[in-house]
Amino acid sequence: MFLAIPQSIIEEIKYKNDLESVISSYITLKRRGKNLIGLCPFHGEKTPSFTVYPENGSFYCFGCKVGGDVFTFTKLIENLDYIDAVKLLAERCGVTVIEGTKDDSLHNLKNTIYEINRETARFYYSNLSKPAGKWAMDYYLSRGLTPATIKSFGLGVALSEWDSLVKHLRSKGFSPEDMVQADVAVKSNKGTYFDRFRDRSMFPVINVRGNVIAFSGRRRTEDKTVAKYVNTKDTLVYNKSQNLFALNLAKANCSEQMILVEGNFDAVSLHQAGFKNTVAPLGTAFTKEQALLMSRYTKEVIICFDSDVAGETAVDKAFNTLSGTGLSVKVLKLPVGKDPDEFLKSNKPSEFQKLIDTAVDETSYKLLKAADNIDSESQEAKIKYLNNAVEILSKNNDPIAVDYYLSKLSKDYEVSKEALKTKIAQIKRSRENAKRKIESKKITEQRIDREDINPERFGNERAVAAEEMIISIIMKHPDLFKTAASELTEDSFVTALNRRVYKEVCERLSTAEYFSISDLGDRFSPKEEGYMSKLLNTGFEGDHPKSVLIDCISVLKSEKSLKDVSTDIDDWASQMRRIAENKKGN
Repeated sequence: MFLAIPQSIIEEIKYKNDLESVISSYITLKRRGKNLIGLCPFHGEKTPSFTVYPENGSFYCFGCKVGGDVFTFTKLIENLDYIDAVKLLAERCGVTVIEGTKDDSLHNLKNTIYEINRETARFYYSNLSKPAGKWAMDYYLSRGLTPATIKSFGLGVALSEWDSLVKHLRSKGFSPEDMVQADVAVKSNKGTYFDRFRDRSMFPVINVRGNVIAFSGRRRTEDKTVAKYVNTKDTLVYNKSQNLFALNLAKANCSEQMILVEGNFDAVSLHQAGFKNTVAPLGTAFTKEQALLMSRYTKEVIICFDSDVAGETAVDKAFNTLSGTGLSVKVLKLPVGKDPDEFLKSNKPSEFQKLIDTAVDETSYKLLKAADNIDSESQEAKIKYLNNAVEILSKNNDPIAVDYYLSKLSKDYEVSKEALKTKIAQIKRSRENAKRKIESKKITEQRIDREDINPERFGNERAVAAEEMIISIIMKHPDLFKTAASELTEDSFVTALNRRVYKEVCERLSTAEYFSISDLGDRFSPKEEGYMSKLLNTGFEGDHPKSVLIDCISVLKSEKSLKDVSTDIDDWASQMRRIAENKKGN
C-alpha cells in the first residue's frame, strides 16, 4: 500500500523537480512546438515516440504506452517503487518527507531484504579469513586479483556448511521467512531452512545507489555435474534483466565509453587493470533493459566477448539488442580462444587499450566476419563474399559509410561500384516488397490486440470512446467535473479500467481544484498511468468541451443501457436453459 505523504509535500517535491529537467538528465530531448520529444528510455526505438508535456508535467510514449509524471518516470528509470521514487526526488531537492501511518509492509520488506543482503555480503567477505574459506582467497589470488580488488568488489565465500548463513542471520534478528524472500535461504520440504549458496566463491551485485541486491556464486570445483554459477532469483529488490554487474563502480567512469564483457571475472579483472568503465550482464543473456540502462550512463559501448563461436553469436545478439538505444556500438576483437581475463594475464593493459582503440563498428565487424575463411584464389568464394557483403551494407542507412565500403570492395575485388550499388538496390526493393505484403496483411486481417491496456474495448468501441473522452475532458477542464458527476457514477461506465480511472479522478476533483497523476501513488501500473497520461494530453473536444462532454454522457448512457439489456437477456436465457435441463433430468 502506498505511503501516506501529505499532499502538500507531494506537490512541493513535484514543483521542485521540473519534469523536463529530470528527464533531460537521462535522455536527450528536442523541442517540438510546446512539447518535447526524444528516444524512449524504456524500449528500443530509432524514431522518437517519447513525448514530454511541460504544460501539465506529464509524459507519454506512443511506442510502449508508458506514461505518467515525474514520480512515474523516476520510479521506472531507477527501478524503484513509488515510495523510494518520492524519497529520491525529495532528497534531490532538499524536501523532508514526513511518513504517514498507513500500512507499508511491502516497503518494509524491501528494506529488510536490503539489510539481509548487506549483512550476507559482510558475512561472505569475513569468511575469507576463516580456515574453511581460505580456498576461496587462494582462488582469487591465483586468478591475479589483489586484496584491494577483492575488498573493492566485496568478494567472499559461502562455506560448505548447510546453514552457516542462516544461523548468522538469525543471530542478527532476521527471520528465516525474510531470508527466503531475499533468496539467500531455502525452505526444505521438512520445514527447515538452509543456505541457498554453499561452497562457492561469491560475487555480490550492488546497484547504483550502493545497495546489495543479489549474489552470484561460482562453484569451487570444475565438476561439470554441478552448476558453474548459481545466481539470486528475482526478488522485490532485484531483477536480473534490469541490472548490470559492476555498474555501481563503472557509473563514475563511463560518460564517454562503456565496456561490456560476458562474465563477472572479466569485469573484475578489467577494473583492476584500470578499465573502470566495464560492466557485465547477470547470469542471463544481455537484455534490452540492460542496453537501455547503459544508454543512461554512456555514449558508446565496446563489446568485448570471448573469441569463440559462442562469443561471436553473443556479439551478433548484442548488436541487435543495443540497436535503437542511440548508443554508438563497436566490437573489440580478441585473439582466438581468449577471454578478457585471460588476455590480461599475458598482456599489459596498454595492449588491451590498443584493442579498444582499433575496435570496429557493426558493419566492419560483419564484413570482416564474412571474409573469414574466404579462399582468395576462388572466384566462386569471392562472389559469394561480395553477395554477403552487399546484403550487410543494404542494412546500413549511413550513405557516407556505405559509399566508403563500396569503394573499398570495388577496389579490393575488382568489381564495378555500380554493380554493387545495383545489387543493393535490388535487395532493398525485395525487402520493401516483403514488408508491404506483411503490412497489407496486418491491415486486412481483423485481429484483437492482446496488449491493449483496456481489453474490454473490443465489442464496446463506441462506449469506450465516450468513456475516454469524458475522462479526458474532466482531467483537462476540472470546472466541468460537477457536470459529469451529476449525470454519471463509476457504475455508469462499461469497462472496468475506465470505472477505476473515473472513480479516482472524481475522488480527487471532489476535494481539489485540479487532477494530477501524482495523486495516484502506486495504485495504478506504469501502463495504466501511461493510459491516463495519454487521455490527459489527447482528445478532440475543441473549443466547446462542455457540449462534447454532454454528448459523450448521452452516448455512454445509451451504450450502458444496451449493455445492461444484453446482459439481462443473456442471464434470462441462461436461467431458462437451467430450468429446461432440470426438467429433463427429472
